[in-house]
Amino acid sequence: MGKIIAIANQKGGVGKTTTAINLAASLAALEKTVLVVDADPQANASSGLGIDVGKVSSSLYECLINDDDARGALKSTELGNLSVLPSHIDLAGAEPELFNMDNREKIMRKVIEPLKDDFDFILIDCSPSLGLITVNALTAADSVIIPVQCEYFALEGLGKLLNTIRIIKSRLNPSLEVEGFLMTMYDSRLRVANQVYEDVRKSFSDMLFTTVIQRNITLVESSSFGQPALLYDAESKGSANYMQLAQELIEKNR
Repeated sequence: MGKIIAIANQKGGVGKTTTAINLAASLAALEKTVLVVDADPQANASSGLGIDVGKVSSSLYECLINDDDARGALKSTELGNLSVLPSHIDLAGAEPELFNMDNREKIMRKVIEPLKDDFDFILIDCSPSLGLITVNALTAADSVIIPVQCEYFALEGLGKLLNTIRIIKSRLNPSLEVEGFLMTMYDSRLRVANQVYEDVRKSFSDMLFTTVIQRNITLVESSSFGQPALLYDAESKGSANYMQLAQELIEKNR
């Protein structure tokens, strides 16, 4: 049975989608079967894995609101054992519709749970908010990866996120755990990057991934070409970082 991991932080621009795309591709390259669930209305994880979101007829939105079968909505990628449950701009309007549904926090769990036997890892790319869609993702997940950008204000809002996780754990999903904090956009030449890393290490040492994602232009370029860094430039630092993260995640979950 696969593991469902949400990638969440209500702060934007911290590398959630970059992590979803590249960690998924690296896990797939290591012969794991992987599904990316794109739970962000911007649909960047979908397009970053080569899905033409303009041609998507069934997405996470239809699965949540219309009870579409998720298996029928899955899209394949260039990597044979990596699939995507794509997003669509319609997802932006899903929260008011979910609000009036029974067990509204558990709709995504109902969508994703039947897929657990089909994949080794299911990664949910969350939007930069703590709204009902993200609450659904955390309620469906076994654990959460929290990307933290190595810049000023990186720790801002982390307390709120951890409090939300605690509330969801106590009320909706007792098995939810923090998989780890992931430092992203790290540049060792910058004093602030080293200071933020030290602050996070001191505060969350037992929950911090050993792998650090360094600032790398390939990670930016590759997604604009609809590819993970692994396919765009396998020799890049970004690709190597995410391969190391995938290996660390696999080892952690043996």
